[in-house]
Amino acid sequence: MTKSEKAAVIEQLKQDFSEHDFFYITDASTMTVEDVNALRGKFFEQDIQMKVVKNTLAIKALEAADASKGYEALYDSLKGPSALVFTKTANAPAKVIKEFRKGGKERPVLKAAYIDSGIYIGDDQIGTLSELKSKEELLGEVIGLLQSPAKNVISALKSGGSTIAGLVKALEERG
Repeated sequence: MTKSEKAAVIEQLKQDFSEHDFFYITDASTMTVEDVNALRGKFFEQDIQMKVVKNTLAIKALEAADASKGYEALYDSLKGPSALVFTKTANAPAKVIKEFRKGGKERPVLKAAYIDSGIYIGDDQIGTLSELKSKEELLGEVIGLLQSPAKNVISALKSGGSTIAGLVKALEERG
C-alpha cells in the first residue's frame, strides 16, 4: 500500500469515526469466507458497515480525532486481526453478533465497543451491549409513560361520569 493510499484510508476512517457515535472492534479471523459474507449480509440488512482495516491506520485515524472522545482506551484492542463495525444504532451489531453465534460459531469476537463516549472492552460485554435500548425504543417508552397518566385520568372521568349519572338517576327514582 502506497503512502497516498494509506492517507486516503486514514481520511475515510476519520470520516467514519466522526459520523458514527457507535462502533465496534471485532476479531473475525479464522472465519470462513462463507461465514464472513453471511455476517456482512446480516450487518447490511441492519444498515451496519463492516470494514477490515490495518490496526495502525485505525489508530492514526483515532489519534487525529477530537481528543475529548477518549479513544485512547481503544488502542490496546487494536492488536491482531481487527474489523471495524460502524452503526447508527448502538445495540444493533451486538444483537447481530449474538444471533450469528447462536449456531455454535465462536466468531466474531468482540474486542471493544465505543458507545457514545462509553467504552466496553471484551467479548463478555456482548450481552450488555445487546440489551442497550436504542434511541427509538427509549423515545417510545417516554411517550408511553407520558400518555399513561392522561389515559388514567380520562378513564377515571369516564367511569366516574357513569357512576355519578347512575347515582343521580337512582336518587331521582327514589325521590
